[in-house]
Amino acid sequence: MTMDTGKAELKERFVELRAAGLSYADAAEQLGVSKPTLIAWSKELSFQIKNARNLRLDALFERFAIAKEKRVEVFGERLKAILTELDKRDLTEVPTPALLTLALKYGEHLREEYRPLELTTPGSFERTDDLFPATWEG
Repeated sequence: MTMDTGKAELKERFVELRAAGLSYADAAEQLGVSKPTLIAWSKELSFQIKNARNLRLDALFERFAIAKEKRVEVFGERLKAILTELDKRDLTEVPTPALLTLALKYGEHLREEYRPLELTTPGSFERTDDLFPATWEG
């Protein structure tokens, strides 16, 4: 491996570490490079770091969107099963109030997942509040 190849690999790894949110001090320790050198690299590689961060955010967004899609599907299927069961029952049966309560709860969960269709134009993507809340509840 040539010196230039080794330096290029270090810079590539630096971009990954900064995109992941590592501090200069932590990156310096992992890479064995001085903090002032990393600060200089950061200026040189600012676009690559920004793009790497955006790619990480995009991957998180996609993973979250898929999880949300699955929740909507599960709530919808569960509600459909409850309503099917309710259709079979005589409303005088004891378990019916419990099924009605479940139907209301699943319907409520399904409504909470609903978002009106919003189409965008090129360059108009903005963060969605439900994907990136201002504060995290824990």
